[in-house]
Amino acid sequence: MDFLFIADPLESFKIHKDSTLAMMRVAQGAGHRLWFCESRNLLWKDSLVIADCQTLVIKPSSTSWFELGNLESRALNTFAAVMMRTDPPFDIEYLNCTWLLSAAERQGAKVFNNPSAVREHSEKISITEFSKLIPPTLITRELSAVEDFHQQHRDIVIKPLDGMGGMGVFRVGSDGLNLASIVETLGQNGSRTLMAQKFLPEIAQGDKRVLLIGGEVVPFALARIPQGTEIRGNLAAGGKGVAMPLSDAENKIAQDLAPILNARGLFLVGLDLIGAYLTEINVTSPTCFVEITDQSGFDVPQFWLNQIEKALS
Repeated sequence: MDFLFIADPLESFKIHKDSTLAMMRVAQGAGHRLWFCESRNLLWKDSLVIADCQTLVIKPSSTSWFELGNLESRALNTFAAVMMRTDPPFDIEYLNCTWLLSAAERQGAKVFNNPSAVREHSEKISITEFSKLIPPTLITRELSAVEDFHQQHRDIVIKPLDGMGGMGVFRVGSDGLNLASIVETLGQNGSRTLMAQKFLPEIAQGDKRVLLIGGEVVPFALARIPQGTEIRGNLAAGGKGVAMPLSDAENKIAQDLAPILNARGLFLVGLDLIGAYLTEINVTSPTCFVEITDQSGFDVPQFWLNQIEKALS
């Protein structure tokens, strides 16, 4: 089968741990033909959604690890599957891309994740649908609302809605030091919506990434554990990744959400859990395939491929 991967420039991949590359490798190893383009290479032309794309061969070398073929224009509905793997932020161009992918779906393309489902699930705000599973949470542009929330909970975390990798996450303790300044800066003086959550001391045991693939739960999570005085467990912020089996509480949350999200077209989801609380639902380009596989022995890329092939059969 022909698989099209829409992703960031190949030169930007961290080849020792990139989940998209792990998907590509296992698909190629199973005999599927890989194609590659960036989101800017999608266009509407002659009443079809087209990708200006290239064949892609993954090579064993760690230096020159890929080989691209000649540029071709192909309708997205001629591929067996289209994998949307462009990293956030979810800006206007990302949104434009999802609209083109929705048009391609109407023409018969099979896109993972479903673009309309991605649009409907803000990676942070979507947790509000499952409010019984989340920590005390506030979403607002108003400084006064954040101040009231801080007075109630005393120790809180504030973050922008469009961040990734722990970018822009601040903790404000009981002294309230710099609260107004943080809110004004992150919120650009009330022009951007922020999320505030009660600080969870369980973060010391890790911000756990739990993968849902094709409506099933990967039985190992990657606990991203903050280092030193850092409060962020994100790997991009220096957190240490440790794979471990899901606890009973984590597994229950994952098992409850997996069929719901899969039914909406969210084939691959990364839940973020701190303690027994749901903090984010990642749907754009969930990662941690390689770390979980290397440390647990559970082959996440192969599991992903099995689920993709099942979905296409």
